[in-house]
Amino acid sequence: MSSFIEDIKQNLRKGGTLQKLIIINVAVFVIINLSKVIFQLFNMDLSGHEFVIKELAVPAALNRLITQPWSIVTYAFLHENFLHILFNMLWLYWMGQILAEYLGNKKLLSTYILGGMAGALFYIIFFNIFPLFSNAVHSSYALGASGSVLAITLAVATLLPDYTIFLIIIGPVKMKYIAAFTVVLDLLSISGSNAGGHIAHLGGALFGFVYIKQLQKGNDLAKGFNKIADFISGIFKPKPKMKVAYKNPAAKKGYSPRNEPDQETIDKILDKISRSGYPSLSKEEKEILFKASGNKKV
Repeated sequence: MSSFIEDIKQNLRKGGTLQKLIIINVAVFVIINLSKVIFQLFNMDLSGHEFVIKELAVPAALNRLITQPWSIVTYAFLHENFLHILFNMLWLYWMGQILAEYLGNKKLLSTYILGGMAGALFYIIFFNIFPLFSNAVHSSYALGASGSVLAITLAVATLLPDYTIFLIIIGPVKMKYIAAFTVVLDLLSISGSNAGGHIAHLGGALFGFVYIKQLQKGNDLAKGFNKIADFISGIFKPKPKMKVAYKNPAAKKGYSPRNEPDQETIDKILDKISRSGYPSLSKEEKEILFKASGNKKV
């Protein structure tokens, strides 16, 4: 068990953003459901378990939201049902890989968190405005990563509309059609039993679309979030025991002492992709991105 926990810690420390997001989602799912099993085995009252769920899930009622504002973020990491988390994590893995490849880990994280928050706000606004939900607003809660996943899906479809994915049975399908189908399906499902979930999907999808459109115009909607995330990660990042100063002319060209591109150069190239697409890169920029990714050319 200690070895297993240590492996998880190592993956959280050294893994990429996508891997960390999946690990956190799965860890929360296991802890939540394992605690429920323990409560049931000892015939204990499940009110404590239900209290934790409600504290992490986002409520539609404004008076409850005020007392748990963190829930607009935590709900996007909370799942109770196995199939729910399975499909969300599969879509997160597939879509997250594409977004991270073209825009980098920072934009993947900002799309996940801010897309989830947009989904939560959509859900809250809809339940408090439309008469259809007047009887449910005081008892309704939303949970799950679907809003965040839809934000990433629409971000990929907006950035790479003709990117083709091979689906089982169906075959090759372009991202723009996958995105359109999911949005239409959620719109048609608003009057169903899981209206809150589908509304959150639409909120996340709208953010993903607007985020990429603004990036292509040179406006990064996640700029403030990125600064906060950098500050928080800086607090927990271990400080080096000694500093070594050196000069290297190659660094001026965007390369590290080992002839590898520095992060600033990579970020500029990724921003160019978000604005103009991968084909707009020069041969030199493609070479730099290739060296940074360590992947084979395609």
